[in-house]
Amino acid sequence: MAEKNHTEVLIDGKVYHLAGVEGEEYLHKVATYINNRLEEFNQIENFRKQSGENRNLMVLLNIADDYFKAKKQADLLSEEMEAKDKEMYDLKHEMIAAQVQLENMEKAMKEMQTKTYDLQKQIVKLETELDGRKR
Repeated sequence: MAEKNHTEVLIDGKVYHLAGVEGEEYLHKVATYINNRLEEFNQIENFRKQSGENRNLMVLLNIADDYFKAKKQADLLSEEMEAKDKEMYDLKHEMIAAQVQLENMEKAMKEMQTKTYDLQKQIVKLETELDGRKR
């Protein structure tokens, strides 16, 4: 089991003692994110007029909204990456098939060249025999 990290963070002017498997740096990063969001909301006059419970609910809803938007973006990127991986996999297989086809064609070409050379030798031999018979 992973060892828990303990740290103190300041959120909305209050010190909180946090423990988690994530590192202290990550826990501070989360606290900073929350503080930044709170600061954004506190600049809105109508937000400041709300009860503490409504303010907390609005912050939670907005953080959840941020999460779901980020998750959707990550899912889209993941799907895009999977599609690109599949495309790359397919292209690699096409390339391998093309290489095999090229090798087979090169082999067939060499065989044809050998046959052509042998036939040319046979033609020369037959022409020589023909010339010998004509004399």
